[in-house]
Amino acid sequence: MSAKKRATDKSSKAIGSDLKKVDAYVLGPKDYEEIPELTDEDFARATFHIGGVPVSRGRQSRINAALRKAAKLPKEKQKKA
Repeated sequence: MSAKKRATDKSSKAIGSDLKKVDAYVLGPKDYEEIPELTDEDFARATFHIGGVPVSRGRQSRINAALRKAAKLPKEKQKKA
């Protein structure tokens, strides 16, 4: 039984990470090569979440309108699609 325990201890050390080494790593341009650049279309298709719950865009606009009214700011012009 003690032999199994020792084997487990050694394997868990090999699998673990060195957090100091991870923290010291500096990201460079090569680390970002495979990540596509986000475009305006990507953000337009996005779904907003608040507290992990999807929120429709209409509701967010009503909140913005209420805040503008409370702050006595001019109404935002509606954009044509």
